[in-house]
Amino acid sequence: MAMLPVRKRESGELARLHNEMDNLISGFFGDWDWPAWGRSRWPALDIAENDNEFIVKAEIPGCKPEDVDISVHGNVLTIKGEKKQEEEKKEKGFYHVERSYGSFRRDLNLISEIDADKIEAACKNGILTLKLPKSPKAKPTKVKVKGE
Repeated sequence: MAMLPVRKRESGELARLHNEMDNLISGFFGDWDWPAWGRSRWPALDIAENDNEFIVKAEIPGCKPEDVDISVHGNVLTIKGEKKQEEEKKEKGFYHVERSYGSFRRDLNLISEIDADKIEAACKNGILTLKLPKSPKAKPTKVKVKGE
């Protein structure tokens, strides 16, 4: 086992200023999707594949099915939409309104062609489930080996 040198963390005025700037920027842009900062993409996707189809699940809480647009062009699946949510509370002595909105778009390159006419899409409890059947050309073919 090799020993690696450990660098002592800087504790000067410049390091303090650097940390304060990081906190300021992350506090302001914290909810935004910034791939360059290592943040995850939205909506989050789960992708599974079997011999017959791809199954894609996307988290889209607060989105209505009519606010989501799904399209396929070649091997590219595009999921885009807009989230609009508003909550309003009126009670004696206070009034509270909270709004959440924003648009999203995810492009997913699939590794094989799909049969676009047979795509199924369903949305339940904020989870969009897509079943993307592979085209007959994309399904694996078994070849029998003949003996001598």
